[in-house]
Amino acid sequence: MNRELINIVEQMSRERGIPKEAIIATLESALLSAARKKYGISANINIKIDPKLGKISVNAFKKIVQKVTNPREEISLEDAVKLDPSKKVNDEVETPMNLVDFGRIAAQTAKQVLFQKVREAEIEAIYDEYKDKVGQIASGIVIRKEKGNYYVAIGRAEAVLSQKDTLPNETLKRGETIRVYIEDVKPTSKGPGIFLSRTHPNFVGGLFKMEVPEIYEGLVVIKNIVREPGDRTKLAVYSNNPTIDPVGACVGMKGTRVQSIVRELKGERIDIIPWTDDPRMLLIKALSPAAVEKIGINEEEKSAVVVVSDQQLAVAIGKKGQNVRLAIKLTGWDIDIISESEYAKMKADELQAIEIQEQPEKKEKTGKRIQARKDEQT
Repeated sequence: MNRELINIVEQMSRERGIPKEAIIATLESALLSAARKKYGISANINIKIDPKLGKISVNAFKKIVQKVTNPREEISLEDAVKLDPSKKVNDEVETPMNLVDFGRIAAQTAKQVLFQKVREAEIEAIYDEYKDKVGQIASGIVIRKEKGNYYVAIGRAEAVLSQKDTLPNETLKRGETIRVYIEDVKPTSKGPGIFLSRTHPNFVGGLFKMEVPEIYEGLVVIKNIVREPGDRTKLAVYSNNPTIDPVGACVGMKGTRVQSIVRELKGERIDIIPWTDDPRMLLIKALSPAAVEKIGINEEEKSAVVVVSDQQLAVAIGKKGQNVRLAIKLTGWDIDIISESEYAKMKADELQAIEIQEQPEKKEKTGKRIQARKDEQT
Protein backbone atom coordinates (compact mmCIF):
# COMPACT_ATOMS: atom_id res chain seq x y z
CA MET A 1 0.00 0.00 0.00
CA ASN A 2 2.82 2.40 0.86
CA ARG A 3 4.56 1.90 -2.51
CA GLU A 4 1.21 2.24 -4.24
CA LEU A 5 0.68 5.58 -2.51
CA ILE A 6 4.04 6.90 -3.76
CA ASN A 7 3.23 5.70 -7.30
CA ILE A 8 -0.07 7.62 -7.22
CA VAL A 9 1.68 10.74 -5.93
CA GLU A 10 4.35 10.55 -8.63
CA GLN A 11 1.75 9.99 -11.38
CA MET A 12 -0.32 12.93 -10.17
CA SER A 13 2.80 15.10 -10.05
CA ARG A 14 3.63 14.28 -13.68
CA GLU A 15 0.12 14.67 -15.06
CA ARG A 16 -0.85 17.84 -13.23
CA GLY A 17 2.52 19.52 -13.06
CA ILE A 18 2.44 19.83 -9.26
CA PRO A 19 5.61 19.22 -7.22
CA LYS A 20 5.66 15.86 -5.44
CA GLU A 21 6.41 17.57 -2.13
CA ALA A 22 3.29 19.75 -2.48
CA ILE A 23 1.06 16.69 -3.06
CA ILE A 24 2.50 14.89 -0.03
CA ALA A 25 1.99 17.99 2.12
CA THR A 26 -1.60 18.17 0.85
CA LEU A 27 -2.16 14.49 1.64
CA GLU A 28 -0.81 15.00 5.16
CA SER A 29 -3.18 17.93 5.61
CA ALA A 30 -6.10 15.84 4.31
CA LEU A 31 -5.38 12.98 6.69
CA LEU A 32 -5.02 15.43 9.57
CA SER A 33 -8.44 16.88 8.76
CA ALA A 34 -9.90 13.39 8.74
CA ALA A 35 -8.29 12.58 12.08
CA ARG A 36 -9.61 15.74 13.69
CA LYS A 37 -13.07 14.98 12.33
CA LYS A 38 -13.03 11.64 14.13
CA TYR A 39 -11.18 12.57 17.32
CA GLY A 40 -12.22 16.19 17.66
CA ILE A 41 -10.62 19.50 16.77
CA SER A 42 -8.86 19.70 20.13
CA ALA A 43 -6.94 16.46 19.44
CA ASN A 44 -3.22 17.20 19.14
CA ILE A 45 -2.30 14.93 16.21
CA ASN A 46 0.72 14.90 13.94
CA ILE A 47 0.85 13.04 10.59
CA LYS A 48 3.95 12.50 8.45
CA ILE A 49 4.42 10.65 5.15
CA ASP A 50 7.85 9.33 4.14
CA PRO A 51 8.33 10.71 0.56
CA LYS A 52 10.53 7.72 -0.41
CA LEU A 53 8.82 4.78 1.23
CA GLY A 54 5.29 6.11 1.49
CA LYS A 55 5.08 5.07 5.13
CA ILE A 56 2.42 7.04 7.02
CA SER A 57 3.14 7.86 10.67
CA VAL A 58 0.25 9.06 12.83
CA ASN A 59 1.01 10.26 16.34
CA ALA A 60 -1.04 11.91 19.02
CA PHE A 61 0.45 14.15 21.70
CA LYS A 62 -1.04 13.21 25.06
CA LYS A 63 -0.60 14.68 28.48
CA ILE A 64 0.91 12.41 31.16
CA VAL A 65 -1.34 12.14 34.22
CA GLN A 66 -1.56 10.00 37.34
CA LYS A 67 -5.15 8.96 36.57
CA VAL A 68 -6.53 8.95 33.03
CA THR A 69 -10.02 10.43 32.63
CA ASN A 70 -9.85 11.31 28.89
CA PRO A 71 -8.01 8.55 26.97
CA ARG A 72 -7.94 10.57 23.74
CA GLU A 73 -5.92 13.37 25.33
CA GLU A 74 -4.29 11.76 28.36
CA ILE A 75 -1.95 8.85 29.09
CA SER A 76 -0.85 7.25 32.33
CA LEU A 77 2.70 7.68 33.56
CA GLU A 78 3.16 3.92 33.42
CA ASP A 79 2.32 3.78 29.70
CA ALA A 80 4.23 6.96 28.93
CA VAL A 81 7.56 5.77 30.29
CA LYS A 82 7.31 2.75 28.01
CA LEU A 83 7.44 5.17 25.07
CA ASP A 84 9.94 7.59 26.61
CA PRO A 85 11.54 6.82 30.00
CA SER A 86 12.54 10.46 30.50
CA LYS A 87 8.96 11.71 30.64
CA LYS A 88 7.23 12.79 33.87
CA VAL A 89 3.73 13.73 34.99
CA ASN A 90 2.35 16.84 33.19
CA ASP A 91 4.75 16.31 30.27
CA GLU A 92 3.49 15.48 26.78
CA VAL A 93 4.44 12.31 24.96
CA GLU A 94 4.01 11.36 21.31
CA THR A 95 1.93 8.18 21.02
CA PRO A 96 1.49 6.20 17.79
CA MET A 97 -1.99 5.76 16.35
CA ASN A 98 -3.41 3.22 13.94
CA LEU A 99 -4.74 4.59 10.63
CA VAL A 100 -7.47 1.96 10.71
CA ASP A 101 -8.91 3.77 13.69
CA PHE A 102 -9.91 6.63 11.39
CA GLY A 103 -12.81 4.59 10.08
CA ARG A 104 -14.68 4.80 6.79
CA ILE A 105 -15.99 8.35 7.32
CA ALA A 106 -12.55 9.65 8.17
CA ALA A 107 -11.07 8.04 5.06
CA GLN A 108 -13.81 9.54 2.88
CA THR A 109 -13.12 12.95 4.41
CA ALA A 110 -9.42 12.57 3.69
CA LYS A 111 -10.19 11.70 0.06
CA GLN A 112 -12.42 14.75 -0.40
CA VAL A 113 -9.95 17.13 1.20
CA LEU A 114 -7.12 15.65 -0.88
CA PHE A 115 -8.96 16.21 -4.15
CA GLN A 116 -9.88 19.73 -3.08
CA LYS A 117 -6.34 20.59 -2.02
CA VAL A 118 -4.81 19.08 -5.16
CA ARG A 119 -7.27 21.04 -7.30
CA GLU A 120 -6.31 24.23 -5.46
CA ALA A 121 -2.63 23.44 -5.93
CA GLU A 122 -3.24 22.74 -9.63
CA ILE A 123 -5.10 26.04 -10.05
CA GLU A 124 -2.30 27.91 -8.32
CA ALA A 125 0.33 26.18 -10.48
CA ILE A 126 -1.55 27.06 -13.69
CA TYR A 127 -1.98 30.67 -12.56
CA ASP A 128 1.72 30.96 -11.70
CA GLU A 129 2.61 29.51 -15.10
CA TYR A 130 0.40 31.77 -17.21
CA LYS A 131 0.51 35.07 -15.30
CA ASP A 132 4.02 35.58 -16.70
CA LYS A 133 2.84 34.80 -20.25
CA VAL A 134 0.59 37.85 -20.59
CA GLY A 135 1.53 39.60 -23.84
CA GLN A 136 2.75 36.42 -25.52
CA ILE A 137 1.43 34.46 -28.48
CA ALA A 138 0.19 30.91 -27.90
CA SER A 139 -1.20 28.13 -30.05
CA GLY A 140 -4.44 26.57 -28.91
CA ILE A 141 -7.18 24.17 -29.94
CA VAL A 142 -10.81 25.27 -29.98
CA ILE A 143 -12.74 23.03 -27.56
CA ARG A 144 -16.26 24.46 -27.71
CA LYS A 145 -18.36 27.59 -27.95
CA GLU A 146 -20.74 28.70 -25.20
CA LYS A 147 -22.70 31.94 -24.77
CA GLY A 148 -20.64 33.95 -27.22
CA ASN A 149 -17.29 32.67 -25.95
CA TYR A 150 -14.87 30.20 -27.48
CA TYR A 151 -13.03 27.95 -25.04
CA VAL A 152 -9.50 27.20 -26.17
CA ALA A 153 -7.07 24.62 -24.77
CA ILE A 154 -3.59 26.12 -24.44
CA GLY A 155 -1.20 23.68 -22.81
CA ARG A 156 -2.88 22.27 -19.71
CA ALA A 157 -5.13 25.29 -19.25
CA GLU A 158 -8.51 26.25 -20.67
CA ALA A 159 -8.72 29.86 -21.84
CA VAL A 160 -11.55 32.13 -23.00
CA LEU A 161 -11.70 33.84 -26.38
CA SER A 162 -14.70 36.17 -26.60
CA GLN A 163 -16.51 36.45 -29.92
CA LYS A 164 -15.77 40.21 -29.93
CA ASP A 165 -12.05 39.41 -29.72
CA THR A 166 -12.11 37.29 -32.88
CA LEU A 167 -11.64 38.70 -36.36
CA PRO A 168 -14.73 40.12 -38.09
CA ASN A 169 -16.84 37.39 -39.71
CA GLU A 170 -14.51 34.75 -38.25
CA THR A 171 -16.16 31.47 -37.28
CA LEU A 172 -13.94 29.00 -35.45
CA LYS A 173 -14.62 25.29 -35.53
CA ARG A 174 -14.20 22.73 -32.79
CA GLY A 175 -10.79 21.09 -33.04
CA GLU A 176 -9.33 23.98 -35.08
CA THR A 177 -5.80 25.07 -34.15
CA ILE A 178 -5.38 28.83 -33.88
CA ARG A 179 -2.86 31.39 -32.70
CA VAL A 180 -3.98 33.74 -29.95
CA TYR A 181 -2.67 36.64 -27.90
CA ILE A 182 -2.74 36.16 -24.11
CA GLU A 183 -4.28 39.47 -23.08
CA ASP A 184 -4.88 38.92 -19.36
CA VAL A 185 -4.74 36.33 -16.58
CA LYS A 186 -6.87 36.76 -13.45
CA PRO A 187 -7.46 34.50 -10.44
CA THR A 188 -11.13 33.46 -10.09
CA SER A 189 -13.09 31.17 -7.78
CA LYS A 190 -13.21 28.53 -10.54
CA GLY A 191 -9.52 28.75 -11.38
CA PRO A 192 -7.29 31.12 -13.32
CA GLY A 193 -9.20 33.14 -15.91
CA ILE A 194 -7.04 33.28 -19.03
CA PHE A 195 -8.39 35.75 -21.57
CA LEU A 196 -7.34 35.67 -25.22
CA SER A 197 -7.56 38.00 -28.20
CA ARG A 198 -7.04 37.95 -31.95
CA THR A 199 -7.90 41.64 -32.38
CA HIS A 200 -5.30 43.26 -30.10
CA PRO A 201 -2.63 45.28 -32.02
CA ASN A 202 0.09 43.39 -30.15
CA PHE A 203 -1.23 40.15 -31.64
CA VAL A 204 0.17 41.33 -34.98
CA GLY A 205 3.39 42.39 -33.27
CA GLY A 206 3.74 38.94 -31.71
CA LEU A 207 3.19 37.25 -35.06
CA PHE A 208 5.94 39.37 -36.62
CA LYS A 209 8.24 38.48 -33.73
CA MET A 210 7.62 34.80 -34.45
CA GLU A 211 8.08 35.13 -38.22
CA VAL A 212 10.93 37.68 -38.38
CA PRO A 213 14.20 36.59 -36.69
CA GLU A 214 15.51 40.17 -36.79
CA ILE A 215 12.64 41.30 -34.56
CA TYR A 216 13.05 38.33 -32.21
CA GLU A 217 16.77 39.10 -31.87
CA GLY A 218 16.17 42.82 -31.33
CA LEU A 219 17.89 43.93 -34.56
CA VAL A 220 14.60 45.37 -35.80
CA VAL A 221 12.34 47.22 -33.36
CA ILE A 222 8.60 47.73 -33.67
CA LYS A 223 8.06 51.38 -32.77
CA ASN A 224 4.27 51.39 -32.98
CA ILE A 225 1.33 49.32 -34.18
CA VAL A 226 -2.19 50.53 -34.93
CA ARG A 227 -4.94 48.33 -36.19
CA GLU A 228 -8.53 48.01 -37.29
CA PRO A 229 -8.96 44.22 -37.05
CA GLY A 230 -9.92 42.44 -40.22
CA ASP A 231 -9.23 45.48 -42.41
CA ARG A 232 -5.83 47.11 -42.01
CA THR A 233 -2.78 47.31 -39.75
CA LYS A 234 -0.03 49.92 -39.88
CA LEU A 235 3.29 48.87 -38.43
CA ALA A 236 6.26 51.25 -37.94
CA VAL A 237 9.65 49.53 -37.69
CA TYR A 238 13.20 50.73 -37.08
CA SER A 239 16.75 49.36 -37.02
CA ASN A 240 19.88 50.83 -35.46
CA ASN A 241 21.92 48.71 -37.85
CA PRO A 242 22.31 50.61 -41.16
CA THR A 243 22.95 47.33 -43.01
CA ILE A 244 19.47 46.02 -42.12
CA ASP A 245 16.42 47.17 -44.02
CA PRO A 246 13.66 46.90 -41.37
CA VAL A 247 10.83 46.91 -43.91
CA GLY A 248 12.54 44.31 -46.10
CA ALA A 249 13.19 42.09 -43.08
CA CYS A 250 9.49 42.15 -42.20
CA VAL A 251 8.33 41.53 -45.75
CA GLY A 252 10.74 38.65 -46.35
CA MET A 253 11.93 37.08 -49.58
CA LYS A 254 9.15 37.54 -52.14
CA GLY A 255 6.86 38.59 -49.31
CA THR A 256 6.85 35.17 -47.63
CA ARG A 257 7.03 36.47 -44.05
CA VAL A 258 4.29 39.06 -44.25
CA GLN A 259 2.09 36.76 -46.37
CA SER A 260 2.20 34.14 -43.63
CA ILE A 261 0.87 36.72 -41.17
CA VAL A 262 -1.77 37.98 -43.60
CA ARG A 263 -3.06 34.40 -43.93
CA GLU A 264 -3.30 34.10 -40.15
CA LEU A 265 -5.25 37.38 -40.11
CA LYS A 266 -7.64 36.18 -42.84
CA GLY A 267 -6.45 38.63 -45.48
CA GLU A 268 -6.02 41.74 -43.32
CA ARG A 269 -3.89 44.33 -45.15
CA ILE A 270 -0.61 45.32 -43.50
CA ASP A 271 1.32 48.54 -44.22
CA ILE A 272 4.93 48.27 -43.01
CA ILE A 273 6.46 51.72 -42.55
CA PRO A 274 10.08 52.70 -41.85
CA TRP A 275 10.21 54.81 -38.69
CA THR A 276 12.04 58.14 -38.92
CA ASP A 277 12.51 61.13 -36.63
CA ASP A 278 11.75 63.43 -39.59
CA PRO A 279 8.03 64.18 -39.08
CA ARG A 280 7.48 65.05 -42.76
CA MET A 281 8.86 61.73 -43.98
CA LEU A 282 7.06 59.82 -41.23
CA LEU A 283 3.72 61.40 -42.16
CA ILE A 284 4.28 60.72 -45.86
CA LYS A 285 5.09 57.05 -45.18
CA ALA A 286 2.21 56.69 -42.71
CA LEU A 287 -0.29 57.64 -45.42
CA SER A 288 0.90 54.75 -47.60
CA PRO A 289 -0.30 53.52 -50.06
CA ALA A 290 -1.26 57.07 -51.08
CA ALA A 291 1.33 59.27 -52.84
CA VAL A 292 1.81 62.69 -51.22
CA GLU A 293 2.47 65.75 -53.44
CA LYS A 294 3.03 68.45 -50.80
CA ILE A 295 3.10 68.65 -47.02
CA GLY A 296 3.15 71.45 -44.50
CA ILE A 297 3.58 70.92 -40.76
CA ASN A 298 3.23 72.81 -37.50
CA GLU A 299 5.63 71.11 -35.10
CA GLU A 300 4.42 73.06 -32.08
CA GLU A 301 0.82 71.89 -32.52
CA LYS A 302 1.81 68.57 -34.15
CA SER A 303 -0.53 69.19 -37.05
CA ALA A 304 -0.03 68.77 -40.79
CA VAL A 305 -1.72 69.66 -44.08
CA VAL A 306 -1.11 67.10 -46.81
CA VAL A 307 -1.79 67.68 -50.50
CA VAL A 308 -2.43 64.70 -52.78
CA SER A 309 -3.52 64.45 -56.40
CA ASP A 310 -7.23 64.35 -57.07
CA GLN A 311 -6.90 60.69 -58.10
CA GLN A 312 -5.12 59.80 -54.84
CA LEU A 313 -7.53 61.60 -52.48
CA ALA A 314 -9.78 58.57 -51.90
CA VAL A 315 -6.74 56.33 -51.32
CA ALA A 316 -5.20 58.77 -48.84
CA ILE A 317 -8.39 59.09 -46.83
CA GLY A 318 -9.30 55.42 -47.12
CA LYS A 319 -12.64 53.68 -46.80
CA LYS A 320 -14.69 55.60 -44.22
CA GLY A 321 -11.52 57.56 -43.33
CA GLN A 322 -9.66 54.44 -42.22
CA ASN A 323 -6.26 55.17 -43.81
CA VAL A 324 -5.89 58.70 -42.45
CA ARG A 325 -7.35 57.63 -39.10
CA LEU A 326 -4.70 54.93 -38.68
CA ALA A 327 -1.97 57.34 -39.84
CA ILE A 328 -3.03 59.81 -37.14
CA LYS A 329 -2.88 57.06 -34.47
CA LEU A 330 0.47 55.79 -35.72
CA THR A 331 2.23 59.18 -35.79
CA GLY A 332 0.38 61.07 -33.08
CA TRP A 333 -0.12 64.01 -35.48
CA ASP A 334 -3.34 65.68 -36.60
CA ILE A 335 -3.56 65.36 -40.38
CA ASP A 336 -5.73 67.30 -42.83
CA ILE A 337 -5.78 65.97 -46.40
CA ILE A 338 -6.75 68.07 -49.42
CA SER A 339 -6.63 67.45 -53.17
CA GLU A 340 -4.46 69.44 -55.57
CA SER A 341 -7.52 71.11 -57.07
CA GLU A 342 -8.63 72.21 -53.59
CA TYR A 343 -5.12 73.44 -52.88
CA ALA A 344 -5.02 75.42 -56.17
CA LYS A 345 -8.38 77.01 -55.37
CA MET A 346 -7.18 77.94 -51.90
CA LYS A 347 -4.07 79.58 -53.38
CA ALA A 348 -6.17 81.46 -55.94
CA ASP A 349 -8.55 82.69 -53.23
CA GLU A 350 -5.58 83.74 -51.14
CA LEU A 351 -4.03 85.73 -54.02
CA GLN A 352 -7.38 87.39 -54.76
CA ALA A 353 -7.69 88.37 -51.11
CA ILE A 354 -4.20 89.91 -51.20
CA GLU A 355 -5.06 91.80 -54.40
CA ILE A 356 -8.26 93.18 -52.88
CA GLN A 357 -6.32 94.33 -49.85
CA GLU A 358 -3.79 96.09 -52.07
CA GLN A 359 -6.40 98.09 -54.11
CA PRO A 360 -7.05 100.85 -51.50
CA GLU A 361 -3.29 101.36 -51.12
CA LYS A 362 -2.86 101.77 -54.93
CA LYS A 363 -5.69 104.35 -55.12
CA GLU A 364 -4.22 106.33 -52.26
CA LYS A 365 -0.77 106.40 -53.92
CA THR A 366 -2.29 107.44 -57.29
CA GLY A 367 -4.21 110.28 -55.62
CA LYS A 368 -1.06 111.55 -53.95
CA ARG A 369 0.85 111.62 -57.27
CA ILE A 370 -1.91 113.67 -58.99
CA GLN A 371 -2.04 116.18 -56.12
CA ALA A 372 1.76 116.56 -56.23
CA ARG A 373 1.64 117.45 -59.94
CA LYS A 374 -1.03 120.10 -59.31
CA ASP A 375 1.10 121.68 -56.59
CA GLU A 376 4.09 121.82 -58.97
CA GLN A 377 2.04 123.62 -61.64
CA THR A 378 0.88 126.30 -59.20
